Amino acid sequence: MAGHVLFAIFQLASTLVVLVQSQNQSRFISIDCGLVDQPSYTDETTSIYYTSDANIISTGISHSISSKHKTQTPKRQLWTVRSFPEGERNCYTLTAPQGSSRKFLVRAMFMYGNYDGENSLPKFDIYLGADWWDTLVFQNASEIVTKEIIYAASSDFVHVCLLNTNTGAPFISVLELRFLDYDVYLFSSLDLLARHDLGLLDGELVRFPDDAYDRIWTPYNTKDWKQINTSLPVDQGSTSSGLMNYPPSIVMRSAATPANAGNNMEFNFLPGYNASTLYAYMYFAEIQKLQENQTRQFDIFVNGGLLSADISPFYLRTIYYLAVKPEPWLNIWLNRTERSTLPPLCNAIEIYVEKNLSQTQTQETDVDAIMNIKSFYGIKRNWQGDPCTPQAYLWDGLNCSYDGSGTRRITSLNLSSGGLTRNIAPDIYNLKSIEYLDLSDNNLVGEVPSFLAQLQFLKVLDLEDNKLSGTIPSELIEKSKNGTLKLSFGGNPNLSM
Repeated sequence: MAGHVLFAIFQLASTLVVLVQSQNQSRFISIDCGLVDQPSYTDETTSIYYTSDANIISTGISHSISSKHKTQTPKRQLWTVRSFPEGERNCYTLTAPQGSSRKFLVRAMFMYGNYDGENSLPKFDIYLGADWWDTLVFQNASEIVTKEIIYAASSDFVHVCLLNTNTGAPFISVLELRFLDYDVYLFSSLDLLARHDLGLLDGELVRFPDDAYDRIWTPYNTKDWKQINTSLPVDQGSTSSGLMNYPPSIVMRSAATPANAGNNMEFNFLPGYNASTLYAYMYFAEIQKLQENQTRQFDIFVNGGLLSADISPFYLRTIYYLAVKPEPWLNIWLNRTERSTLPPLCNAIEIYVEKNLSQTQTQETDVDAIMNIKSFYGIKRNWQGDPCTPQAYLWDGLNCSYDGSGTRRITSLNLSSGGLTRNIAPDIYNLKSIEYLDLSDNNLVGEVPSFLAQLQFLKVLDLEDNKLSGTIPSELIEKSKNGTLKLSFGGNPNLSM
């Protein structure tokens, strides 16, 4: 059996820990998409503070779902949507400080609710950064579809993009981002398939403020299980290793156990598509005070292989076990051992699929620069998401390097006839790999900055037909004379060499 062990046990004995910032939303971004009647509000059920997306995205149209569907859901965040009938790709760009060294929980929610009066269910794609995340498919107008992922960001920006696949206009109801502490969850990007509070026959979802990370725990039970519970708090584990993914105490205070004490527990999960490697986090805590003549001990088998043997959960203390399976299904057995007088139990389970988000993104300094240039000139083009990737959705007026190695760099910027005013944007200097720069046929004023001569890869600079003044920097003239730079500046009456 030992040869079938799937993953090492992560078992953390601990003292009671109070989660820091359990009531703090400073690391939350919560957006009610399409909200127009007010800039923000606090949800009465969760106390989560939601803001409108009106100042976050410049495209799309705000809608309210139909009155019929509004009465069917008490969730205020689902009453409005933002739809995107125009453009192939529309993106929300969320600023995530220190994103390159952090993980986030990213969650998007969708409810069609016949917002357009067409009674026609759309189908479209959602991307995270430059990578395909999933395809949105709806069974009916009142279905709430939730997509959630543990995401390791590679920059200070998190791009969530909706792509029109010509099967109905994309839309979105809610967009949420949660900063995660330490190295929560051990792997880079995990797409959530299920997160269950086991044993509850009925009950509300558990999320913030009970769960500091605002994970949503849904009740789950079967006719073969019964519920046991306690009113006492369950310790959520130690922070010494930086592993803080334990369920909240309210989830761990109940558990499922076989209705027939002589039976084992079985949990089957088959994704609706051909998933790659699956990850199952199983959480256990003994919540009954056992007598001296009582023993609870069981083995965990996953897809027929032994994960761990002779498990005896601690009283009111959480432990967890992680199974990793490169197979598109999960069959979990909790088998009572021969010496055990009690059946096995399980308090909670999470199941994820590994997500390969490997598309190389644009160099972060280039993204910062082009975003600042967009803001400086008030550019109205649909510049959303990553500037260079996917290549099929390259920003209008840009070209980038695609040599198969390293990060993407912006190599060309064409803002000709763009209605630009003001001076030449200082952030152009931060496009260190730029080779082609066209600012012609605008209303730019002021002097030609000398920093343009410091762009070592610049080969073409077109400044024609503006209102620039002063003299061309001598360094640019020298590069023009020796043939390393093609310089054009005619049509600027007050500009001279």
